[in-house]
Amino acid sequence: MPPILSRRAGLALALSLPLALPVAGGPWPGIAAAQAQMRGGENWPAVKCERYRKAYDEAIRRFGSKGLGPDFLVRHDAFMQSGCQTPPDVCPRSAEELNLANIMVMAGMNAGLSSTFMPFACRK
Repeated sequence: MPPILSRRAGLALALSLPLALPVAGGPWPGIAAAQAQMRGGENWPAVKCERYRKAYDEAIRRFGSKGLGPDFLVRHDAFMQSGCQTPPDVCPRSAEELNLANIMVMAGMNAGLSSTFMPFACRK
């Protein structure tokens, strides 16, 4: 009977190890970084907005604003001015606006932001 107990103990250890890895930094460093930020008392909404703002500034620097309409720019600016707190209402209509929205979603995901953070939505 001892071999069965050792197999069970080995199985329990193998199953519990992956649960400990994210806390220690393991294969999901983003989780550990987010946990560290939350413990550090940082204002996570402000951190997310600053990351988004930096990504947006970089995207405009690289790709320019040609083809971005005034409504798109005004609504997007209002989103950032609100601390990225307004409900999504930036509707990309032109090919350039849609391209920038796609770039921002990818950049946001790379910066640790969720897709629900994005300001892009077309209501009508």
